[in-house]
Amino acid sequence: MTYPHHMEYGVPAGESVYVEYMRRDGPYSMDSNHWHPFYEIYYLIEGRRTYFIRDTAYSVEAGDLVLIRRHELHKTMQTGEGAHTRVIAHFDEQLLQSLPKPEYEWMTDALAHCQPVIRLPLAARGYVEGHIGRLMEELHSQPAGFMLVLRQTVLDLALLCARHAQSGGRTEAEASMSLTSPIHRKASEVARYLNDSFEQPVHLHELAARFYVSPYYLSRVFKEVTGFTIIDYVNLIRIKEAQRLLRETSLSVTDIAGQVGFGNFSHFGKMFKSITRMSARQYRSESSQKVR
Repeated sequence: MTYPHHMEYGVPAGESVYVEYMRRDGPYSMDSNHWHPFYEIYYLIEGRRTYFIRDTAYSVEAGDLVLIRRHELHKTMQTGEGAHTRVIAHFDEQLLQSLPKPEYEWMTDALAHCQPVIRLPLAARGYVEGHIGRLMEELHSQPAGFMLVLRQTVLDLALLCARHAQSGGRTEAEASMSLTSPIHRKASEVARYLNDSFEQPVHLHELAARFYVSPYYLSRVFKEVTGFTIIDYVNLIRIKEAQRLLRETSLSVTDIAGQVGFGNFSHFGKMFKSITRMSARQYRSESSQKVR
């Protein structure tokens, strides 16, 4: 069956389940600073992509399943000609909480330990393709009760990811998916360092000296591999950590700004609003209302 270029159900970040099918005929790279408070399953139907997740770049091929955990920084970029077809599904804690408590606890723990990119053997890939085909057909025809099928199918895919994580070990194919060229290794080393020390001042010349490269080379390679400039990446990590502290602690906004590495409170406020589209105080207020 021929499907339109774009189909979707739900509102991103506004429903417990959101499903989108997209076929792009030309190059495309995400241009947004991206993480979210829900899980995402990404299935590549056709094409090839580079997916940067937290601190590592992965080569994603047709048939690969990608799991993005909650609050995990990620960005997808073109590889080669860039044309590709994919399905994404977002689901939040509400979907998992509909399970009996033992299954909910097992599932959340397993997903927390799932590797980002799953490359299944051909024998098992048919199971996933069947579920993806079901999502696409339900999105297209939207018969009575189709949203129930979408919810159950997304839950089935999440279960597959959880079982894959529980099985332990990585297949030989999966072990080769993280990109390991010298420039990819260098960018990953820098990203891991920044994740561990984001609260400290970051100066390009000092950072370059730490990794024995020139500032120009470091800036170029980091942007090429991750899709982020170094300062953008650091600010995203800092704001993401600030969000966590706003949700989970009673620290003042001023204290949080300093704790995540902003020496200037005004700069923190502007950066927080630029990235999240709301003030830190508004974010804390909305987060506390969702918990109730």
